[in-house]
Amino acid sequence: MAEAVADIRVRGLTKRFGDVVAVDSVDLDIAPGEFFTLLGPSGSGKTTTLRMIAGFEIPDGGSIELAGEDVSRLPPYDRPVNTVFQDYALFPHMTVQQNVEYGLSVKRVPKGERQGRAQEALRMVQLEGYGSRKPSQLSGGQRQRVALARAIVNQPRVLLLDEPLGALDLKLRQEMQIELKSIQQEVGITFVYVTHDQEEALTMSDRLAVFNQGKIEQIGPPAEVYEHPQSEFIAAFVGVSNVIERGGRRYTVRPEKIHILEDGEEAAGLHVETGVVRDVQYAGPFTRHYVALERGGELQVLTQNLDEGSVQVLETKGRTVRLAWRPEQESVIDESEGGSA
Repeated sequence: MAEAVADIRVRGLTKRFGDVVAVDSVDLDIAPGEFFTLLGPSGSGKTTTLRMIAGFEIPDGGSIELAGEDVSRLPPYDRPVNTVFQDYALFPHMTVQQNVEYGLSVKRVPKGERQGRAQEALRMVQLEGYGSRKPSQLSGGQRQRVALARAIVNQPRVLLLDEPLGALDLKLRQEMQIELKSIQQEVGITFVYVTHDQEEALTMSDRLAVFNQGKIEQIGPPAEVYEHPQSEFIAAFVGVSNVIERGGRRYTVRPEKIHILEDGEEAAGLHVETGVVRDVQYAGPFTRHYVALERGGELQVLTQNLDEGSVQVLETKGRTVRLAWRPEQESVIDESEGGSA
């Protein structure tokens, strides 16, 4: 991505809390209109990075540019960003309409204009007709949509989202993932999204940055990061992967890429391993097989239950099987140089 078009440009960003380096010299470029995710486990530096972009934390080193302007020392209200938090932060004494209008009221936007903009924002989040309700009368998912409407009504250049779906149950969270992406595409605002949930990151992002111990280990589109992890940490954290040593090299292969061969099935051009199914986990639409390899080590294999039922797949436990995959489905890991795919 050409640096000249970056909505957000971060260089050498560093933040310490006492002796702990929370963010360690991070570089980042995010394009206008991009849905960009900061992904990583707790304590990896992703939320602190977001808070520095928002202005809630001041960097100890490095710079932050928004649309070409250095905002590293500006307070949050002087930055063209809005933030959506996990706890919604709605005013309980105000109606939904009043909550959405609040930021426009502070900016002294005329009443007619702010009412119209608020109603349009509520339409975008599918809450038309809810303007007169109080937050206490809404579900968790609806309150999250109000918080989103309140943020986008201000038409910020960048919207920052700090684990906004973390408080929702799984089904609602999955529904909101689809809606958030749809809303982002409609409004065209740059979204910077923080999560520790790999599925969210893979589902919603145009690109993502994987954080580990204050540093970014890999940046790229979801498919690239998943298919070609550049370190053992990424292979294990972004989905599930098998790490194998062969011929003095370490590489990964994803469980769903491995095929259990039928008796007599040809395997020309494939890499083949033999082993015994140590354990089986039936999970409805798919099954996990844990195969102890003849030459040592273990592979996890994921198969879809297209025709088989639970009884059939569980009967594979203890059987000797041949496993196969295409060599191009392997990703080599060289930890000595920080990872290369």
